[in-house]
Amino acid sequence: MHKFILSLAALAVLSPPAAALTAAETAAVKRAEAYMNSLGNLQSRFIQVNPDGSSHEGELFVARPGKMRINYDPPTPMLVVADGTWLIYVDKDVNETSYLDLNDTPAGLLLKPNMSFTDKAVQLKGVKLGKNTVEITAAQAKDPATGQLTFVFSDAPFELRQWRVLDAQKQEVAVTLMEPKYGGKIDPKIFQYQKPDDARDPDRRGDD
Repeated sequence: MHKFILSLAALAVLSPPAAALTAAETAAVKRAEAYMNSLGNLQSRFIQVNPDGSSHEGELFVARPGKMRINYDPPTPMLVVADGTWLIYVDKDVNETSYLDLNDTPAGLLLKPNMSFTDKAVQLKGVKLGKNTVEITAAQAKDPATGQLTFVFSDAPFELRQWRVLDAQKQEVAVTLMEPKYGGKIDPKIFQYQKPDDARDPDRRGDD
C-alpha cells in the first residue's frame, strides 16, 4: 500500500532522456497536451495494481490544475489528497500524515497547469504508439529522482484511461480508471484536508 505514495514521491529514475520524436509521436504529444489542458474535472472508480500483484479499489476525483483526491475502499487504510500545493498521504492505520511538495512528485505532472511535455520543467522520457493507445512517459526535469509517470490514453475517443508510476528498482504501480466521468461539478471542499489534532506528522517536507 505504501509503495504507491512512495512511488509518487521519492523514487530514483535512471533512464536516459527520450530520443528525437517522429512526426507521428510529435502529433500524439500535442494531442495529449491539448487534452490534458482541457480536461478540467474527472471522477472515476479505479483499480490500483501494486508491484506484488495486490490491488486496491476506490474512487478518484481530479480537478485540474492542482487538485486530486483518492479515496480507497475499506479495508485499505489510505487517503491521498493533492490540494494544489501539497501531496498529502494519510495512513489511517497508524494515524500518520505526510506532506510532500506536489511539484516534487510525478503526481504533479498529472495535475500540472498548462501541461507541455516540451516545457523545461518536464523531462519527456518516451512516446509509445499502440493500435488503440498512446503512452507518454515523463518526469520532473529538476529532479528525475522523484520518479516517472506514464500517461496512457485511449485513441478513439482520445481519453486518459490509466497512469503508471515506475521506481528505480523497476517496480511499477498502475492506476486504471473504470467508467470515468469527465467534466461535471466537484465540491472543492473535498480537496481540503484538515489534519486531526492527534495525527502524527512524521514526514512533512518543504517547511521553512
